[in-house]
Amino acid sequence: LTVHNTMTIVSTVFPIAVVAALAALSLSSCTTDAFVVRPYRISEASSLWCPSSSSSTILYSDWSDFGVLEDEEDDDILMSDGIAVDRRDYAKEEDSQEAKDQVGATLDPPTIEGGDVEPLFVPAGSQLELSEENVLAILSACRQEIGTLFGYTAENRGVGITGGVDFVDLDGPSVILRLKGRFWHQRTTVLDRVANYLQSRIPEIIDVTVEDEWQLTDEANEVF
Repeated sequence: LTVHNTMTIVSTVFPIAVVAALAALSLSSCTTDAFVVRPYRISEASSLWCPSSSSSTILYSDWSDFGVLEDEEDDDILMSDGIAVDRRDYAKEEDSQEAKDQVGATLDPPTIEGGDVEPLFVPAGSQLELSEENVLAILSACRQEIGTLFGYTAENRGVGITGGVDFVDLDGPSVILRLKGRFWHQRTTVLDRVANYLQSRIPEIIDVTVEDEWQLTDEANEVF
């Protein structure tokens, strides 16, 4: 395509609309810098044609150096069989509390799902009525009173304890919970400790289970 017999535009990959736009740009009365269009950058070249200059050629990349940008891999996550596995570095048990807090402060605490209510602190042996409201309140107290099991404090998260417990349902005299995150103790031990805390304050609870038995496995303990 020749513009005013003085500017030749060579293009094998760009649409006519782009070529026409550049041709229109060349008709401006001011001299500016030309550019070579590439897939991802613009670099300076010679001067664009203006009425006061003779001719200039604009060439386009042949896209030979075009590539797809790969997503950056998160070093804290390792995908294994479609499951995100936690491989973050945590503080050691012998590290100072300040060091643990600093590491833990970079991590979010476990979310509380199924009902976040004010904790009800009563001693073991209490005779509370079985109700969802009481279960939620006692579970909330449990998260604090046996808090070394969970990741609700920065210190615990700092050493790799990121686990939490959620209320799922009340099925007659059975309480159904959800375990998530990473625990130092066996997950069956965590469930037993929570069950004992609930049942020693609400004796009508017959059973405390998890919604999915997989949540009690070692594999579940490594999921990010």
